[in-house]
Amino acid sequence: MTNVPPTPSSLRGAVDLSSLVDRAQRPPQGAGGPAGGVANAPVPGAPADSAGGAPAADGVLSVPSLVMDVTDQSFQDIVQLSTVVPVIVDIWAEWCGPCKQLSPVLERLTEEYAGRIVLAKVDADTNPQLVQAFQAQSIPTVAAVIGGRPLGLFVGALPEAEVRDVFEQVLQAAEQNGIAGRVQVDGIAEADGAEQGEPEPEPLPPHHQAAYDAIEAGDYATAITEYRTAILQDPHDQMAVAGLAQVSLLDRLAGKTADEIRAAAGAGPSDVAAQLAVADLDISGGHVEDAFGRLLDLVPTVFGDDREALRVRLVEYFELIGAEDPRVVAARRRLANALY
Repeated sequence: MTNVPPTPSSLRGAVDLSSLVDRAQRPPQGAGGPAGGVANAPVPGAPADSAGGAPAADGVLSVPSLVMDVTDQSFQDIVQLSTVVPVIVDIWAEWCGPCKQLSPVLERLTEEYAGRIVLAKVDADTNPQLVQAFQAQSIPTVAAVIGGRPLGLFVGALPEAEVRDVFEQVLQAAEQNGIAGRVQVDGIAEADGAEQGEPEPEPLPPHHQAAYDAIEAGDYATAITEYRTAILQDPHDQMAVAGLAQVSLLDRLAGKTADEIRAAAGAGPSDVAAQLAVADLDISGGHVEDAFGRLLDLVPTVFGDDREALRVRLVEYFELIGAEDPRVVAARRRLANALY
């Protein structure tokens, strides 16, 4: 379980967040840290050791809710709670389409585990310290805190069955570290609280749900068709526009290896198709500026269909990253200058 950059198998439309993270201030990855994931160092407010709290005599603590909104300032409470039960951390944002697909799954599973796991939701836009602490370059990013220590899990909106497997692995890791407590909501046993139930999350629009189901099944062509239909019905459906860009990227990368793509691009620096493919690879790995620069350098050198292909792909990337991202603003300006 590691927090890795988005790949064709884990991207699910994760939105790049590298502009919010000062990479120069990140602690170096030590030999004892999780492979390729969140640094094995205390998160903000972590205790000096992992014994900062203990369950009550009956092993049950009271909490306001199993799903909590936390901030840079309040995260210390979550760290302390992680000495009793493992805490899943969901780093999300209101404007992030994939977050809206994943968050209901995380919340539903947290409720199902009846107090053995707590979910901490972190708004990436307003909590930069936690974004940096968890090295969240893309959202949604999901991690765990066990005994005051972070553990990278995954990036992007995974199918529910895969998320459930991750929850099971987190519980196993917690038990191996002596974290096997339980919480209840405001003094009410979780079994009783479950009967009261939380409001069911609003279902996705039909074409969005069909697209997501198709992505889970690896049927990207059907997902593309569903998102295009949603856009035809509502051209202002930004979630569908972003979803189409995301699944189109997955579809183009399917069945290809990074070595093959990079070898072709290296052999054909002026080959537009090869450069488009390696730009897809760059975007999937979070190397946004590399992808933009690669295609923008080509735009003035080609004409006709090749230039249009570059323009269309760049516009698609702009939808993926977000119109307000400063890299998109700069790239859009450069593209306009090259075209006109």
